[in-house]
Amino acid sequence: MFPLSDENPTVRTPIATYALIAAIVAVWVLVQGAGLNQESLAASVCNLGMVPGELTGRAPLGTQVPIGPNMACVVDDWAINTWTPVTSMFLHGGWGHLIGNLLFFWVFGNNVEDSMGRMRFVVFYLLCGLIAAGSHVMLDPGSPVPTVGASGAISGVLGAYLILYPNVRVKMLFWFLLFIRVFRVPAWAVLLWWFFWQVVAGLPQLMTLDNKVSGGVAVWAHIGGFVAGVVLVKLFVNEDLHRRRLAMNEARDVFA
Repeated sequence: MFPLSDENPTVRTPIATYALIAAIVAVWVLVQGAGLNQESLAASVCNLGMVPGELTGRAPLGTQVPIGPNMACVVDDWAINTWTPVTSMFLHGGWGHLIGNLLFFWVFGNNVEDSMGRMRFVVFYLLCGLIAAGSHVMLDPGSPVPTVGASGAISGVLGAYLILYPNVRVKMLFWFLLFIRVFRVPAWAVLLWWFFWQVVAGLPQLMTLDNKVSGGVAVWAHIGGFVAGVVLVKLFVNEDLHRRRLAMNEARDVFA
């Protein structure tokens, strides 16, 4: 199932959401070569992606992680490693990874920004991303595997949306083989279902036998970001802006 849109128009143009999307796309094209050059893509992931073991010092220097044909990421002690929890938020591993993240951000980000204000929203977004990164590092502090993606920060946005607009209808595209249909589903159902599957996917990582059985997806970063969004949203929401949005929604419902 994929979100297409929500029935929740904004009061103001979501400039911060557009700017973050533009920055992510610009990094994908200019830094990562839009995935067309495998060496550029691998270099960006290895050098600017977040490696838990580099941050904690628990991964031995020189450890190699295969990342493609005749290519490997090597654990190092470069100064840039300190900044990778931030730089990794703007990197992606492929077109599917990029489009999936931006689709969720496009649908849910503008309304959260509308209730916080632009600067608060940017700070909230980055903070949720950092907490998501911290969750991933705490779970596997010695991992030499690089992690990239905006999904941790976007998960925080989803958590905030759940608190702010749980009853708004979201248009979801359901696609199974030849069956394609669009359903209108309450946001709380969409987001709790999404969170449920993150937890299901993440539980095996808590097993002591093998904590790398999630198929390469940092699901605990998603969980950490989502919980951060739920907890922090009330600290960042602008009550005046949010009241205006709720009043507009109520007026729309009356005349609908």
